Amino acid sequence: MKSYYRRGPEHRYGEIVDFLSIRKLYDFRSVEVGRWVTRAENEEAAAHFYDALADLMTILNGTEALISLRGTLAFQYGIGGRPGVSAHYHLSTRCFSLAKNAGPGSIAHEWFHALDHYLADKCFSDVPIKMFASRAWLHDATPVPHPLNDRLFKCFETIFLDEKGRDSSQLFQSSKQVDSAQGTLYWSLPEEMAARAFEAFVQDHSICNHFLVKGTKSSEEAQLGLYPQGDERSRINAAFEDYFFHLGHALRKRSRAK
Repeated sequence: MKSYYRRGPEHRYGEIVDFLSIRKLYDFRSVEVGRWVTRAENEEAAAHFYDALADLMTILNGTEALISLRGTLAFQYGIGGRPGVSAHYHLSTRCFSLAKNAGPGSIAHEWFHALDHYLADKCFSDVPIKMFASRAWLHDATPVPHPLNDRLFKCFETIFLDEKGRDSSQLFQSSKQVDSAQGTLYWSLPEEMAARAFEAFVQDHSICNHFLVKGTKSSEEAQLGLYPQGDERSRINAAFEDYFFHLGHALRKRSRAK
């Protein structure tokens, strides 16, 4: 496995970690590693995952329960891949999968898909099982009144709508344009736009971890406007910052009350 640039606090302090310790720390539902991942690759990948997830938790002002979505989330490494797909979130199994050599850098994107899915039936009262909260918001599902939900909806509003909240955002316009040029319907899907917006938010933090996220600033996709830019990016980042600050506060308060 190649090395990945990282700038952030120390989490392991020289301790050797493995995927079992990661599963226990975050209470993931399950963790699976492919049979073709060698022992050395397993140890190296576990160290990268450990730092990436700890960095993500720090960036989100969250808790271990947030990262595993209260023990409902599973993940796979080097297993169950598909040709041409380096990372994928499985709606039916609530599991995100990363390919052995191509998946790193996709953790933030796939983790947000999992969060987006997890929150759907907590934010809306009339959504099917395989629904993302971002898509439900865009399609005017019935919201569940709650201050945290309102803050999440503000995130979606800044992602999908312009500053005045009347027309589509520049991110949506650029995504739709690329879809039209490629003859696809992918980049403008609400859940994909939301996940890329989240990637940008994570990458703009002072903690930098290319195993967690990369490519939102100077990649070909970024040049095409498939990640938020300029003032729009700043507004989305501010909305995410507000949401996760209050979400983390609520999670810690609930944990102390137990």
